[in-house]
Amino acid sequence: MNLARRILLLSGLSLSLLSGCSDKPADATASGFASIDITGADYATGFSLTDHHGQARTLADFKGKVVVIFFGYTQCPDVCPTSLSELAQAKQLLGADGDKLQGLFVSVDPGRDTPEIMKAYMGSFDPGFLALYAAPDALPALTKSFRIYYKKVEGQTPTSYTMDHSAGSYVYDTQGRVRLYTRYGSGPQALASDVRKLLDEAR
Repeated sequence: MNLARRILLLSGLSLSLLSGCSDKPADATASGFASIDITGADYATGFSLTDHHGQARTLADFKGKVVVIFFGYTQCPDVCPTSLSELAQAKQLLGADGDKLQGLFVSVDPGRDTPEIMKAYMGSFDPGFLALYAAPDALPALTKSFRIYYKKVEGQTPTSYTMDHSAGSYVYDTQGRVRLYTRYGSGPQALASDVRKLLDEAR
């Protein structure tokens, strides 16, 4: 065996041993989920918000369901409607288990997203989804606890601004524990598969 080949083999062995000692979270393949497995994370662990019906909500209200939370705003031109559409499609793919998936949309634009606007917005995707909002002065702490980025981008007029924001979603199991982070554009099939796995765990 020539020297170059021996070096390559030894390098590969070293990398495989190091990967077994990594303290990083298990990747999607190892965990069996299509999304990123963040089980045991110390962030995105809960909330106390008001829904578009004016009702106070916490994760405990949805015990027995898999919950998917997405942060966005109703005037978002692309990312938000795409994500909510995929969430609605995932619910349909679940068939009889669709009622065990709860979609939650948290507004990062409290200045424009009134309860009436958010109710209509949710209805265009799935009437069972709920929009949640925090008081403007409470929003920074909430988003920090979820590691969500958002920033106002000024437009040509005071009301034509846009909001830059994180585009992924958090997924919680039926006991209200944060389990997964789903990247934007992962698709409804992958999300439905992950939700099924979490529901199967609870059976």
